Amino acid sequence: MALKHLAIALLLVTMAAATGCASIEVPHERTAQATVQNTTFAEARNLASQQASLPASARAANAARIEALLAQLDNASLIRGASELPTGDPLYNFAGRALLNRGLPLPRAFDRGDWHFDTADRPAADRDGYRPPVKVALLLPLSGSLAAAAEPVRDGFLTGYYGERRRRPELRFYDTTAGASAAYARAAAEGNDFVVGPLSREEVDAVFANQAPPVPLLALNRGSRMPPAGSASFSLSPEDEGITAAEYLLDSRARRVLIISGNDDAQRRSAAAFAEHLLQRGGQVAARIDYSPGAALVMPADASPDAVFLALKGNQARELTPRLNAAGLAGKARVATSQIVSGTGKASEDVLLDGIVYPTETWGVHDVSGIPSQASAAARTNSARGPAARLFAFGYDAWLLTAYLERLALSPNSDIAGATGRLRLDGFGNVLRRPTWSRFTGGVAMPITDGAR
Repeated sequence: MALKHLAIALLLVTMAAATGCASIEVPHERTAQATVQNTTFAEARNLASQQASLPASARAANAARIEALLAQLDNASLIRGASELPTGDPLYNFAGRALLNRGLPLPRAFDRGDWHFDTADRPAADRDGYRPPVKVALLLPLSGSLAAAAEPVRDGFLTGYYGERRRRPELRFYDTTAGASAAYARAAAEGNDFVVGPLSREEVDAVFANQAPPVPLLALNRGSRMPPAGSASFSLSPEDEGITAAEYLLDSRARRVLIISGNDDAQRRSAAAFAEHLLQRGGQVAARIDYSPGAALVMPADASPDAVFLALKGNQARELTPRLNAAGLAGKARVATSQIVSGTGKASEDVLLDGIVYPTETWGVHDVSGIPSQASAAARTNSARGPAARLFAFGYDAWLLTAYLERLALSPNSDIAGATGRLRLDGFGNVLRRPTWSRFTGGVAMPITDGAR
């Protein structure tokens, strides 16, 4: 009988070895992993408790360390840790932002602290949360070098504004050419209860220098300063695109990524944000290559990437494609930034881009309620054509945020279906955008449904 039991035991061991021991659980390994996750979360919580007391010069580095720690947690640990945090815990807003970046729901609304809305003179919100201010100041460069970029933003904002049939706020424009701070001061002195703008990063930092501004703002860029309580920041930043692309590849189970970037400012910034976020989330950078037309594609022998990230324009990516294929990367997943569409439009040439996935504005590929189709808008105004269409959509969404900011701030898991994507507000006043994704097929960009992803 003992020999029979021994034979059965040997058979079970052999079967387990043949299947890679997939059915054998190792409780102590799971316990060890949980201990590491708990320790990591506790360290992040300790750093968050110090954030408010740190000098301004040290807060950005401390916040970055918190975000890096949270990025190490798996989804289950992050959800569980965030759910167990009490109301008012300084880590919750960090954890909530990490959840949103991964497309995960919040367990409760963000802790807004001393956020407030000067709503004494506003009528009650409509059932969908529509509650615009009474008087809005739009701060844009109406002359000078940035006026060309401001024009489609202005036209998109006005398209949303005049397309709304319900109560609309009084609207006034202020030229920031002579200085955004001065324009903001005039807007505040003249009784506006909300400000939209300014447009450049330097101007945003200037108006956000006052941590208790008399009138809340929706800044149209993201500077180095966090929005003051009650204000928000909306941007189509290269950094956000890099983070979004990293999450896309991680969702696709790509872990080792080859990064190829051009040398303009936006390309470098998106590539840097992509690499940082990928590493924080446990991925690996197989290699980083600076794009150079015609140069040999040299990679480390042990690179072995399972995906490629391209911070390139369309003409650059077309030139690079044969070299990628020759390097044995023809079948690898390829994700790019929205710059990939620059210089495209001829299917016979763009067939070289087939398979590349990139984030785009929803308005460009789907109908969006409240705004004419892109083709219809482009037939009426130059500011909705070509590259300017992206800024037109951005301006339209700035209007939506102006009208629905209170709902986004106070309702958990609330979002808006905008022209640039689905918009949410994190616990620090930053608007987060979930774009639509497209893929080049037969030289033509085709939208990808969430199910197809």
